[in-house]
Formats: sequence, C-alpha cells, structure tokens
Amino acid sequence: MTATVTEPRAGARPAPVLHGYRFELVKLLSQWRIRLLLLACWLAPAAFVAAVSLQSSLPTDTVFGRSMNATGWAGSLVVLDFACSWALPLLTALVAGDVFAVEDRLGTWRHLLVAVRSPRRIFVAKTLASLTVILLLAAGLAASSVAGGLVVAGNRPLIGLDGHLLAPADAAGTVLLSWVCALAPTLAFAAVGLLGSIALGRSPMGLLMPLLLALALQLAQLLPLPVALQLALPSHAFLAWRGLFTSPAQAGPLLIGLAVSLAWAVLATALAYRLFLRRDFTDLAYDGSGRRVVVAAGLPLAVLVALTVGVIAGATPATGSGIEKGKLQESLATAYAHLYRLQTQQLHRPDVTEAQLQATASCDKGGSRVLDEGPGNDWRCVVSWHLPGATAVGTAIYQLDATADGRYIADGDGPKEVNGYFQVRTPAGDAPNPLWQFDGNVDLLASTPKE
Repeated sequence: MTATVTEPRAGARPAPVLHGYRFELVKLLSQWRIRLLLLACWLAPAAFVAAVSLQSSLPTDTVFGRSMNATGWAGSLVVLDFACSWALPLLTALVAGDVFAVEDRLGTWRHLLVAVRSPRRIFVAKTLASLTVILLLAAGLAASSVAGGLVVAGNRPLIGLDGHLLAPADAAGTVLLSWVCALAPTLAFAAVGLLGSIALGRSPMGLLMPLLLALALQLAQLLPLPVALQLALPSHAFLAWRGLFTSPAQAGPLLIGLAVSLAWAVLATALAYRLFLRRDFTDLAYDGSGRRVVVAAGLPLAVLVALTVGVIAGATPATGSGIEKGKLQESLATAYAHLYRLQTQQLHRPDVTEAQLQATASCDKGGSRVLDEGPGNDWRCVVSWHLPGATAVGTAIYQLDATADGRYIADGDGPKEVNGYFQVRTPAGDAPNPLWQFDGNVDLLASTPKE
C-alpha cells in the first residue's frame, strides 16, 4: 500500500521551521554517539599531530607528512588528507545517515507529524540540524589539528607541492581554504546519507551508504581512469585541494571538483526530499524499498555522472589518465629548482635563482618497451641544472611513484652529496635534506608541454 501525506487542515498552522530546527538539533546533540564524536573531533587531532610531530619517524606516505616536525601547518594537512579519505564520509554516515531512520526505529513519525504538522518543515529541520552537526565536527577537526601543530612545531614556513616556500601567513590562509574546499564533497556525502536514511528506513544499509560510496570511490581512485571520469566523481574535490599548494595554483581541477560535489549535494537532497514526501508514514514496519533506491536514487545519480563526464570531456583538453611524461618532467624540474635553492640556503652557499639554474628533467617509465604515461612506481627521471660560472652540468637521479590522482613522490637516488642522503651537513649541524624525498602534484587538466 502506498500512502501520501495528508496536508494539514485549514486553520492548523505548522510549527515554525526555527522551532523544529532547534528541536532536531537538541535531539542530535543529546545522543551519546554525537557527543563522543564532537569530543573526539575537537581533541583527538591535536593530540595526534602533537604526538607525531615529536617523533623522528614521520608518515612520509601521506602528503605533507614529512614536514610535520618542520612546521605546524603540515600536521593539519595530514589530518585533512585522512579526513577526506575516511573520517568525513564516516561522520556524514553517522549523522545524516541516521537522522531520518531513527524515527523509523523508534516509531515516532506520527507523533512528530502531529507536533509539526508539515512533512516539508520536518525535512528542512532535520536536514539543517544534521548539517549543523557535521559542520561542527569538521570545524573541530580543522581547529584541533591546527592548534596541535602550531603548539608543537610552531608557525613556520611550509614547503608547497612544487617546492616553493609559503610564508607562515600564506600557509595559514591556504590551509584554512583547503579545509573550506573539503566541505563541498562533505555536503555531497551528507546528502547521500540523507537519501539512504529516507529510502531504506530502519535498514542499517541507509547508514552505510556514504561509507560504501566512499569505499567504491577510493577503489576507483586507484585505477588509471580517464581524466573526465576522475573529475566527474564527487570525491575528487577531496583530493583537488592539493592544487592550492603550487604556484600558480592548479585551480581547474579544484573548481570542477567543487562544482561536481555541489551538484551531487543538490540532486541527492532533492531526491531525498521527493522520497520523503511520498513515503508511507502509517506503516510502522517500514523498511524502505531496495527497488526504489535503484530507480529513484541510483539512476539519477548515475545519469549525473554520465552528463558530467560528457561536459568535462568536451570542455577540457586533457585526455587519457592525465599523467604524462611532459607534465612530470616540467613539474619535477620546477620543484627541484625551488628545493635546490632551499638546500643552498641551508649550506650557506651563494644564492642562485631558478632562472639561473635552468633545471630540466628527462623521465622514462619502465624502459623503452613501456609507454611513457600513466601512474606507476616505475618512473625514472634525471634532473639536470647549471650553476653560474660553471661549465659542467649537474645531474641528479630520482625514482618517481605517481598515483592516478596526480600526486607523485620523488625519491632521490644520487649523487649522495645532492639527494642521496636524508640529511645534509650544515655549519649549524645536520639538517633534513629537502632534495632527498619530496612530494609533487601534476595538474591533470594541463596541456602537455612540448619536449
């Protein structure tokens, strides 16, 4: 039996949205699970960043991980990277994925409808309340991680993903902007959580929808997908904030990622609203409908992905996976020139400019029988540079591990006095060698430089 919601009779005024919002917010904040999440988000990141920043072994496999004991801003970016992968989808599942389903489990829909007298206002109140809690959780992650990093490692300059140095003020603004950009895909996952909470009723699968989506997208990000398909996924904005740490900033992938995430948020919320108004509130054993999820929810989102892929493919010049030889060579040479200057300052040698160094890179992937494109850990590059007044050309070897999302790790492979050891001997003592290992980021939408 399918029943529709009866509109309130004439003269029965619905409760104001603000009152419903306050009521729903109090309900959420009164749950021990939400209180524990708030406590964890506002305290745990600071403790984690402080503890790791004091260690000699750093999470070098995470972007900005090797800089955690050099500047306080790196710790917040490590937390952001982890939050974008798992924490934020989990938080949206626990909050938005349960905000409607809890009424089904408790059988309180009829009481709520009598009190509010408007299904539309119930939807708005619950949506705004869950959004408020999610924003509080995200703000806690950001504020706590920044505070922990600054207390332990200090307000120092941050090395960007192209080797250029960000002053403390610039690093602060860019880190905060990165956290703000992560809110767009968070809204998309929250909207998916609302959709699952409504469509599946008391079923725990509604709670798991944001997590399952995050897991599927994590697996997709490991594959060498076409650039248009990568950018069409709502999770891409969780990665594209890295482009803010290059000069100039890689704004194209980030703007596309934000637009895609907001489109997902709007469509998923609209689908959740439509399903909510059409559901049967008289059935106390309502468990949702799997077929309804596929037809009324999954199909429109799949159509959105297909349309987005078509628009991006037609509007951008990038083809293939976006990881190409020319892009890697240009990015590596630029990063090397910036970091060479940092090493020069460490060793108190005469300063040189990037233009004087004339750094270039020559890369090969897997030998002559392998096409020089795509992600992989078999990239081998030779960087060449010139010093003013010297006739000899300096060379350095790097092994590159490039991932499908555009990030790569450059591992120095000699000569030892340049990049073959993790420390350099300076007049003030041993210091970390900026040329030994470093992270880089390739703009997937950039056109391939001519060789």
